[in-house]
Amino acid sequence: MVTTASRRWFGGRDESRRADAQAAKDAAAAAFYELDSAQRDLRISVETIAAADGSPAARQAGAGFIALGQRIDQVSQVYIEAVDAHDLDRPELDGAVATRAREELTRAREELVRVKAELDRFAQGLQPLLDKAETQLARVAPARERARAALLAASTALDEVRGKGMRADDLAARLAALGPELTKLNQGAAQHGVQETVQRADRILRDAEAIRAEAARLPERAAEIDRRLVSLRTRAQALRNRADRVDPVLSELRRRFSAACWQDLQHVPDQAVRDVARAEERLREAARAREEQRWADVAALVEAVRTALDATDDAVSAAQDRLTRLEAVARDPQAEVQRTRFAIRDAQRLAMEGRTVPEPRYAGPLDEAVARVERAVAALEGRHPDYWAFLQEMEEVRGAVARVVADIRGHRAGG
Repeated sequence: MVTTASRRWFGGRDESRRADAQAAKDAAAAAFYELDSAQRDLRISVETIAAADGSPAARQAGAGFIALGQRIDQVSQVYIEAVDAHDLDRPELDGAVATRAREELTRAREELVRVKAELDRFAQGLQPLLDKAETQLARVAPARERARAALLAASTALDEVRGKGMRADDLAARLAALGPELTKLNQGAAQHGVQETVQRADRILRDAEAIRAEAARLPERAAEIDRRLVSLRTRAQALRNRADRVDPVLSELRRRFSAACWQDLQHVPDQAVRDVARAEERLREAARAREEQRWADVAALVEAVRTALDATDDAVSAAQDRLTRLEAVARDPQAEVQRTRFAIRDAQRLAMEGRTVPEPRYAGPLDEAVARVERAVAALEGRHPDYWAFLQEMEEVRGAVARVVADIRGHRAGG
């Protein structure tokens, strides 16, 4: 009887030890899963910070999480080894083995709990960085949606102008080129960072809006080009007709004035005809480009024609302007002389303000200007005066006087 009672008593102690070991195992398992869950949550937070923040503090947080992860791996390995080392469900489990299992599992749990506390403190320290990162990330979704909406609007605008018979190939190519950027945008901030993602969204938005706006203006642009082509053709024809009237003007210049007054204009009629012919050829090129909807080429050709016709217009006008000016100075040279002398006197008064003796650097050029006028007037006394040289000399004198005036005013304004 004593022996039987002793067995029951010892058996009861083994069961109690087994139960304690099992409880220690359950407690360790709970601590392990709590730590694992907290680590996963913290990893998300660290990744959020890394995606939104490239500061040293953010990089330090990432390094700290890696170090903490190594510590977690160590205590987790101890726990796993303790669990694997003891089969608590084995019927013949010895009481001493159960006690040892309980002790190992308890120590493993304590380490897990300790590291979990470290993890919690680390997470708490990251909260300011996390708040800032989440604020930054909140910018990503709206920016991405605005970019997508702009792309859709650009695509719709292209479809509309194509429906009106316009190819808009260059705009379509520019829109297609945004495809890779859209792919990167969709990959998100986790892969490319918040700043880069938002900047990419803004670039897509600007480019897409520019494409949409250009597509919307394309019909109006085409109509404007058509009007300009018609206008330039009309202008070229008018210039051709005006060029035909330059010869009589040159004849009048030759008859009434010395050779020096008109020699530089002899080439104008022939040159004008050649220039107009080249402009008309470019207009035909522009018309072909218009038919092929090569808008950039059309614009360049139209601008080239406009510039060429402006130059031809000036050249054709120069002969009549020359005749008009020479007739005026031949009738009354003194009008030009008085105009120049007035400018000189005005500059002299300015140079003498507040002084009894003019400064040499101003007096010298002004005295030379007076002398140049006298020489130019004297040159008109010959049999065949070079009125054109006279007019040019008066212009140059007035220019020299204007430079002296500007120098005086600039010097006085600077103190």
